[in-house]
Amino acid sequence: MKSQKQRMLAGDLYRVDPSLDREMNKCFKKLKSINKMTEKDEIARAFRDLFKNFGKSTIIPPFFCDYGSNISIGDRTFINYNNSIIDVNQVIIGNDVLIGPSCGIYTAGHPIDPLVRSSGLEFGKEIIIEDRVWIGGSSVILGGVRIGEGSIIGAGSVVTKNIPKNVIAYGNPCRVIREINQEDRDYWQKLKDQYDNSL
Repeated sequence: MKSQKQRMLAGDLYRVDPSLDREMNKCFKKLKSINKMTEKDEIARAFRDLFKNFGKSTIIPPFFCDYGSNISIGDRTFINYNNSIIDVNQVIIGNDVLIGPSCGIYTAGHPIDPLVRSSGLEFGKEIIIEDRVWIGGSSVILGGVRIGEGSIIGAGSVVTKNIPKNVIAYGNPCRVIREINQEDRDYWQKLKDQYDNSL
């Protein structure tokens, strides 16, 4: 028979039991310490201890999560202050990702039927944010979503479905507005070249 943790990570219905409760409490104690830290190197070491994987990236406290052990973050990713990740399932964030302030990444789900929901049963669905994604501030990413490489999620969006790579998407619910095209690349490369030549 599966443990409640195994059920949780498999995306099945589960209930928080004493073992999961202890894991959450351990995470909350670590976060209480992290959220008082001010030195980037100290903060990075603490997140390496908390997360499943944490590359050479930056998170600005305060930061909140349920377990930490279900979060993987690549290299050169920047997560601004006041972000929350409800990691009752895997959250995989790639390299060179930018996440603005006050975003929510929520793997958790609850039964639609109110009687079942009030019994304490819940479930979680994995979230994947691929390389070079930019998520604007105050956005919400819901369980089961994958955001494709290079895409931009506009500030304040609620992402309920997969977003393909190299698009600009925003809104509630979030929808694709247009592709990122060669004209965009040429324009921003020109500005970068001007910047580089000014140094």
